[in-house]
Amino acid sequence: MKILTTLVIAVIIIAIISTLLIAGKADVKYSSSTKRNTTNLTLIYAITIPLILIALGIFIVFFT
Repeated sequence: MKILTTLVIAVIIIAIISTLLIAGKADVKYSSSTKRNTTNLTLIYAITIPLILIALGIFIVFFT
Protein backbone atom coordinates (compact mmCIF):
# COMPACT_ATOMS: atom_id res chain seq x y z
CA MET A 1 0.00 0.00 0.00
CA LYS A 2 2.93 2.34 0.65
CA ILE A 3 4.10 1.82 -2.90
CA LEU A 4 0.67 2.75 -4.26
CA THR A 5 0.48 5.88 -2.12
CA THR A 6 3.97 6.90 -3.21
CA LEU A 7 3.04 6.29 -6.84
CA VAL A 8 -0.09 8.46 -6.58
CA ILE A 9 1.85 11.30 -4.98
CA ALA A 10 4.59 11.03 -7.62
CA VAL A 11 2.02 11.20 -10.44
CA ILE A 12 0.41 14.28 -8.89
CA ILE A 13 3.77 16.04 -8.54
CA ILE A 14 4.77 15.17 -12.11
CA ALA A 15 1.41 16.45 -13.39
CA ILE A 16 1.77 19.76 -11.57
CA ILE A 17 5.36 20.29 -12.72
CA SER A 18 4.51 19.36 -16.31
CA THR A 19 1.53 21.70 -16.36
CA LEU A 20 3.57 24.60 -15.02
CA LEU A 21 6.39 23.97 -17.50
CA ILE A 22 3.98 23.83 -20.43
CA ALA A 23 2.12 26.93 -19.23
CA GLY A 24 5.41 28.85 -18.93
CA LYS A 25 6.55 28.18 -22.52
CA ALA A 26 4.25 30.54 -24.39
CA ASP A 27 4.83 33.78 -26.29
CA VAL A 28 3.80 37.05 -24.66
CA LYS A 29 0.45 37.46 -26.44
CA TYR A 30 -0.59 33.85 -25.86
CA SER A 31 0.54 33.92 -22.25
CA SER A 32 -1.54 36.97 -21.43
CA SER A 33 -4.63 35.48 -23.04
CA THR A 34 -4.30 32.18 -21.17
CA LYS A 35 -3.64 33.59 -17.72
CA ARG A 36 -7.22 32.83 -16.74
CA ASN A 37 -6.89 29.24 -17.98
CA THR A 38 -3.72 28.72 -15.94
CA THR A 39 -5.45 30.16 -12.89
CA ASN A 40 -8.43 27.85 -13.40
CA LEU A 41 -6.16 24.84 -13.78
CA THR A 42 -4.32 25.77 -10.59
CA LEU A 43 -7.64 26.03 -8.76
CA ILE A 44 -8.64 22.61 -10.08
CA TYR A 45 -5.42 21.14 -8.70
CA ALA A 46 -5.91 22.95 -5.39
CA ILE A 47 -9.37 21.45 -5.02
CA THR A 48 -8.80 17.94 -6.36
CA ILE A 49 -5.52 17.10 -4.61
CA PRO A 50 -6.95 17.44 -1.07
CA LEU A 51 -10.08 15.53 -2.13
CA ILE A 52 -7.97 12.72 -3.58
CA LEU A 53 -5.87 12.56 -0.42
CA ILE A 54 -9.02 12.44 1.75
CA ALA A 55 -10.47 9.68 -0.44
CA LEU A 56 -7.20 7.77 -0.21
CA GLY A 57 -7.23 8.11 3.58
CA ILE A 58 -10.81 6.88 3.78
CA PHE A 59 -9.94 3.93 1.53
CA ILE A 60 -6.95 3.04 3.70
CA VAL A 61 -8.94 3.25 6.94
CA PHE A 62 -11.96 1.25 5.78
CA PHE A 63 -10.53 -1.21 3.27
CA THR A 64 -7.17 -2.29 4.68
